[in-house]
Amino acid sequence: MASYEPTPARLAIRLVLYFVVFFGGMIALLSVWPDAVDNLPVGGHHALDFSAAKDESLVISKPASGDEDNGGFTGAFRPTTSSITKGVLFLSLHLSGTILLMIPITWTFMATRHDTGYHKNFVRALIVLPICATTIVLLIQDSLALAFGLAALVAAVRFRVVLEEAIDGVFIFAAICVGLSAGVGYLGIATVMAIFFCFTILVLWQMEFGENPLDEARQEKKRDKYARSDKP
Repeated sequence: MASYEPTPARLAIRLVLYFVVFFGGMIALLSVWPDAVDNLPVGGHHALDFSAAKDESLVISKPASGDEDNGGFTGAFRPTTSSITKGVLFLSLHLSGTILLMIPITWTFMATRHDTGYHKNFVRALIVLPICATTIVLLIQDSLALAFGLAALVAAVRFRVVLEEAIDGVFIFAAICVGLSAGVGYLGIATVMAIFFCFTILVLWQMEFGENPLDEARQEKKRDKYARSDKP
């Protein structure tokens, strides 16, 4: 069976179909469930803003009569079933949105790096990296203490990634942008960014923009090495 050989035309068709289905699914979801827009991370609302749910749960703890010494409320905030459901739904849509946007970005990466080869773990890292970035933003919010704590943890781990090509770092940066956008509730901006990012890389790949003989010779050596490694 012949192996799949990605081309700019095939990638373009794949991306167009994906984004058509993506936006079609969004329109269908909003037509069936109009209230979904309140939970989707595309409206620029603040992440994890459950003030309405908190107020509702505090009303439950309000004394029946007489005791108004504590401003009319007693006890601490106790989450209700509705607030927990809203929180889980809100976070699930945030994290799911990052995965949906990273799928076409990883397709673009795999297609453009097909000839020179790539590591499957790097592709998987591109998928899960925005999940971590989104969670970090949701946890930190406006807390300076948590931000310094995160920096200390990263310094303690001291991980490093060796990138084979400069463009690999650009794809990592795109993944971080998607995660940060979801964390602050602006995944709609990340969607537009993903479209422009994928099709810009596609056009540059089709035009062979920036090609030079020395770089082509180096790429040919990498292709030969990659082809030899596939042979038994």
